[in-house]
Amino acid sequence: MTFDPRNILVIDFGQLGDVVMSLPALRAVRERFPDARITVASGKPAAEVIEMSGYADASVVVDRVSLRDGFKPLSILRIFQIIGDVRRRKFDFVIDLHSFSETNVFGFLSGAPKRLFSRRPGRSLDFLANFNPRPPLDQNNRSRHQIDRYLDVLGPLGVKDVPRVPRLLTRPSEDRDIDAMLRKAKADVGSPLVGLFPGAGHDSRRWPLEKFAELADSLARNDGVRSIVFAGPEERALVPQMRSLFPQSAVILDRLTIRQLAAAQARLAVFVSNDTGPLHIAAAVGAPVVLLLDRRAPDSYLPVTEAKRVISGALITEITTEEVYEATRALLAAGRTETLFAS
Repeated sequence: MTFDPRNILVIDFGQLGDVVMSLPALRAVRERFPDARITVASGKPAAEVIEMSGYADASVVVDRVSLRDGFKPLSILRIFQIIGDVRRRKFDFVIDLHSFSETNVFGFLSGAPKRLFSRRPGRSLDFLANFNPRPPLDQNNRSRHQIDRYLDVLGPLGVKDVPRVPRLLTRPSEDRDIDAMLRKAKADVGSPLVGLFPGAGHDSRRWPLEKFAELADSLARNDGVRSIVFAGPEERALVPQMRSLFPQSAVILDRLTIRQLAAAQARLAVFVSNDTGPLHIAAAVGAPVVLLLDRRAPDSYLPVTEAKRVISGALITEITTEEVYEATRALLAAGRTETLFAS
């Protein structure tokens, strides 16, 4: 294929976990067009993930929630400002990996003469795309992994047989930040660290905080393991309760950037979490993960890492502390065995 764009816009507006799963597709774009300048349009948290990946040269950060829910005249003005900024960049090719109707319009208004959009029946505006051949229809096939569905969008570019595992690298500055936090908590030497993320997008998907605390207590008493409890903006109101429930040895980190979160997760022996974006970041920096679900999700949305355990119940509250403890210990033991053989 002789198609050789030099200024590419990739639209990647998804939830945090979705953007992590799109990283193999971004890598494929980077490798397919090594001499092109690649700009990725995304939400603010996802922009940090994309910057960490190293696959983009620039970013366009759009707060879609504030545009949707904010004061309408200001939102309309901001939309025109964003479109004006994008048009001034004179893109010659735009790829929309997610294809919502509004992101398709955004891609069309970018002014790029060539447009390749994911085809999602009932959600995308296929008539605004003009790249041929066209990608296959995305039928939301729950047996096909989300990573592969993003890669399918790039099929018309001749992309195939690319690495499927998302990878993220931390920066020395954030590594130093986390080292200082752990040193202050006297958690920088000695026992392994297990990360716990009690948050979730909805209460029905959240394993009880009390059980996370029981898990931390069991790991501390039986295995000499210290827990690092992570709280994002949505969990900040729970921090006082966390401090009262978790053992004194637990370290609570509640004001981290996405980059700092990734740097902390890279130091963990295991990360235990509800179904959240931070779980996918943990897997991408190499941490073994234990995933807790209110019901068994299709494999198409699970991290593709081998170092994982998935525990589900009809209700997430039915999952016992003992189940999660045993899964965590199994991953801890596997890590110790790997270290032993490596040495």
